[in-house]
Amino acid sequence: MELIKLSHPYNKEEIIQEDIVLALGFFDGVHLGHQKVLEEALEIGRNRHLPVAVMTFNQHPKIIYSNIQAASVQYLSPIERKLELFEDLGLDYTYLIDYSVAFGTQKPKEFVDNYIVGLNAQVVVAGFDYTYGPREEANMQTLPEDAAGRFEVVEVSEYTLQNHKVGSSTIKDLLRQGQLEEANRELGYIYETWGRVIHGEKRGRQIGYPTANVQTYGQQVLPGIGVYVVEFYVQGQWYQGMASIGYNITFAGERDLSCEVYILDFDQIIYDQAVKVRWHKYLRGEVKFDDVQGLIDQLDQDLVDTRAFFAEKK
Repeated sequence: MELIKLSHPYNKEEIIQEDIVLALGFFDGVHLGHQKVLEEALEIGRNRHLPVAVMTFNQHPKIIYSNIQAASVQYLSPIERKLELFEDLGLDYTYLIDYSVAFGTQKPKEFVDNYIVGLNAQVVVAGFDYTYGPREEANMQTLPEDAAGRFEVVEVSEYTLQNHKVGSSTIKDLLRQGQLEEANRELGYIYETWGRVIHGEKRGRQIGYPTANVQTYGQQVLPGIGVYVVEFYVQGQWYQGMASIGYNITFAGERDLSCEVYILDFDQIIYDQAVKVRWHKYLRGEVKFDDVQGLIDQLDQDLVDTRAFFAEKK
């Protein structure tokens, strides 16, 4: 898959110089609803022998529209993860647009002229709730009129599971509530966060459970406070593990929220290494134990439960 970064206004030399099928959306998380849109675009591309491109943005549009702080917006998939998911689906190109004030304040018809017709789209595929300006004047009902016969519009209907719409906001809520299995079902894959290993208080090694303290990047959504069954990727290999998100409340003092992973059958120093965490199952909430032995006993049980999960999965 080829990545093409564009800033408004772009140069014609930067774009694909042939007709394409273009999928539109922000696609945070690339969940099952998004996958339905992208698979429809890929099917049309195969049938018409056209390459398929997806357009997404480097930041959420509401940062421009709502004038909120960019650092306050959380994502299911940072750009690098989103690109990985696009490539896994088999897309030919990704247009990554710099969602600047200049881009975001285009009139709807200017967007159509510049970023649909201008990108040589013969077919546009988007979800039923896609907008390209103010919702009341730039939506999937107005797009065929703005197309004016220059391209075909394919609207993909709402995707539901258990009688509710699959959406990024719902999945974020599920993750924050620790409902991993439900979130993963709606994503269509195991949720994954990326980060690097930083130094912590090193209490884990003192009680026989040394952990990797993971600093998550890209403003990704972390699951809620609790203990989880995870997989941990470092140095080109996946390992089984159990993760704790919380404040280490058994020990005295106030601490920031941390994400710590105990990696099964692993004994290497990995500070500053880039890592990934796949979140499989919620085990329990964070508990304040009366003493350290109580914590160790619970961690022993967590380890038994983690190994049982992976044994059953096999």
